Amino acid sequence: MGPPQLLGLPAPAKINLFLHVLGRRSDGYHEIQSVFAPIALWDTLDFVRRDDGQIVREGDLTGPIDADLCVRAARALQPYANASCGVTIGVDKRIPVGAGLGGGSSDAATTLIALQRLWKLRLSREILTEVGRTLGADVPFFLGDGAAFVEGVGERCSPVHLPAAWYLIVFPQVHVSTGEIFSDPKLTRDSKGVTIAGFSAALSDSNSTLFGVNDLEPLVRSRFAPVDEALRLLEPLGPTRMSGSGSAVYCVRRSQAQAQELLPTVRQQIPAGWSAWAVSGLDELPLADWLRGSG
Repeated sequence: MGPPQLLGLPAPAKINLFLHVLGRRSDGYHEIQSVFAPIALWDTLDFVRRDDGQIVREGDLTGPIDADLCVRAARALQPYANASCGVTIGVDKRIPVGAGLGGGSSDAATTLIALQRLWKLRLSREILTEVGRTLGADVPFFLGDGAAFVEGVGERCSPVHLPAAWYLIVFPQVHVSTGEIFSDPKLTRDSKGVTIAGFSAALSDSNSTLFGVNDLEPLVRSRFAPVDEALRLLEPLGPTRMSGSGSAVYCVRRSQAQAQELLPTVRQQIPAGWSAWAVSGLDELPLADWLRGSG
């Protein structure tokens, strides 16, 4: 058996540096291109092994237990484990739900990584990634190494190098349904494909800090006034964008000093109840080492 417990494991958020919707597939899903950048904002998860085969969920819960991505991830791994393998999962949420920051998918990935050790499964990263795909399109990214150029419905990830950056993030306390935004007939679905080389070349231009656009942003701004307000608040500070399908928005800064200097001003300007953070980009996903050599 593996260790009896794994406590305080991080499940980091991500932001989309751009998000292009190339078209809709015959199965109803959309072909996208994006770059996901992991950031130093995370949920914290505890795992305690059980020997009764039960999956028990504790801590912060944002919906029905059967729909919880940590529970679903654990159940998806059970067929690979001994019948007695169970776990109690505790989650301390910091990443807001419905913000476009990938919190649920990251929680699922951390659960898969933790149970690989807790249940001593010795599965390859490829198998864990296949399991992750059944849970959500963003989960494979969080089973990778770090920043990635993402294609398909979100499941094809190629590593990319990003310059050091800090992000001023504002969450306007609005829950945006990704499914509803992607199904809206007003969504533009005809962006032209780009290449990793094109993205990397744009990053080398010192006059450019953001590449492409977020095709979901105009629609979300028109449907959710607080998202539009948050973007207008940050726009005077520099290049600003919505992450994923929203509702979190961010402004890029190249140093910790720049980001932290602006944070108090931003917090004074946002309405009561909103949240704002200054966080760094991560060079690597925090549990990436645990997956190297898996299997």
